[in-house]
Amino acid sequence: MQTEIDKAVATLKQGGIILYPTDTVWGIGCDATNTNAIAKIFKLKKRADSKALISLVANEQQLKSITETITDLDITSSPTTIVYPNVKGLGKNLLAENGSAAIRIVKDEFCQKIILSFGKAIVSSSANISGEMAPKQFSEISEEIKKNVDYIVNLRQNELMANPSSILMINEDTSITKIR
Repeated sequence: MQTEIDKAVATLKQGGIILYPTDTVWGIGCDATNTNAIAKIFKLKKRADSKALISLVANEQQLKSITETITDLDITSSPTTIVYPNVKGLGKNLLAENGSAAIRIVKDEFCQKIILSFGKAIVSSSANISGEMAPKQFSEISEEIKKNVDYIVNLRQNELMANPSSILMINEDTSITKIR
């Protein structure tokens, strides 16, 4: 596993895009602070810039470096992404017009190790062209995606993945809205 972590982190540091297994589905990722790398993911997915991408952090400490709005919701029982207000330190093309961004504390050991080794948040978008079904197995990922990433993680390629995460939004009045 360490070799794969090292190769993925080296790719991220160079502004590259990785194809990797997450705690939900196979994802396309990059440095969440690198606007050029983020733009490459939007282009690869043929996704409108107005549709948000999720960022992953390894723990609450990393989350606190991005937002001051920390919730006491139970986000440990299943993968849960939260749209936080007033996010700072991520690429501007990850932020909505109101300054919010979708962030998940990942529980997957491999993802945590990549993020901790890299030292900052990474993007996680399902490994599909926008509008197509998210792949639950590596074999379902299109050749177009595979050919246009800079590194493909060679782990868990035969594993059936879970469903995408739930998505909740923290509103300005601190109430919670379920998005997905």
